[in-house]
Amino acid sequence: MVVDGVTDEAVDRLFHALADATRRDILRRCVRGELSVSRLAAAYPMSFAAVQKHVTVLERAGLVTKQRHGREQLVRTDPDAVGRARQALDELESAWRARVDRMSGLLSDDGTGAGPGPGTGPRADPGPDATTNTKKGQDG
Repeated sequence: MVVDGVTDEAVDRLFHALADATRRDILRRCVRGELSVSRLAAAYPMSFAAVQKHVTVLERAGLVTKQRHGREQLVRTDPDAVGRARQALDELESAWRARVDRMSGLLSDDGTGAGPGPGTGPRADPGPDATTNTKKGQDG
């Protein structure tokens, strides 16, 4: 699937980045404003290096940008990237809805578009009382 010229690999990186609760929380925090990696690290019960790795995953996915400001690295959420994730999900939803609609159409279509009708289901065994090519009443 290509979303606005974004490759499958880029979409994979995007959803991999969003799959982690800490990374989603970093995104939420950085939407409110630029934060330094050290300030982000203070908010989590993990090492500075671990938070830095989370930020790197987000950056590779294009969800955040890092900018050096003196000794600090400032992290900012890229709202366009979040929109690309939404668009990718919208396209998946659209594709699945189209498939479900096609399956529903196949299940309810008898070839005329009028839905199931007589004779469209599996043929049943007519049984012993059926009148196929026999004339009742002549011989008993």
